Amino acid sequence: MFQINEYVVYGGSGVCKVNKIGNLDISGIDKDKSYYTLEPLYSKGSIVYTPIDNSRVIMRKILSKDEAWELINDIPNIETIWGTDEKKIEEVYKDAMKKYDCREWIKIIKTLYLRKQDRIAQGKKGTSTDERYLRMAEDNLFGELAIPLEMPKDKVEDFIVARVELLESI
Repeated sequence: MFQINEYVVYGGSGVCKVNKIGNLDISGIDKDKSYYTLEPLYSKGSIVYTPIDNSRVIMRKILSKDEAWELINDIPNIETIWGTDEKKIEEVYKDAMKKYDCREWIKIIKTLYLRKQDRIAQGKKGTSTDERYLRMAEDNLFGELAIPLEMPKDKVEDFIVARVELLESI
């Protein structure tokens, strides 16, 4: 069970803060059931209510500071996703996104960055599908890492790039 003021990842809502735990006084909702009242961090004004026993949506604690550092330091070792069939590769991206897992998001980001570099070298543009999944993966990853790293979400990418460059120069 999660605690009040704890940060969690709640499916497609991303990073949320647990504001309340308990019964809801909303018509049409089981008054005997306990719910989490979640506030998505990056969707101001939004509130999510979910039963504490909800098993249909992935809900997990965000990474700790130590876990975030360990993940970032391991980025050079995280494998990419490869394939040539565009429809199949999009399914792989879609499945990876649905896991709501930082390592999966890094796989997507690394893969799409390398694909983009490869396409540019061939004189081609990146695909809209690649751009869409890159934005989603970055948004999720940077949004989560911003909390344990204690920095604004828009600074996380530069921080990670600098750290990975440092690791690769050693």
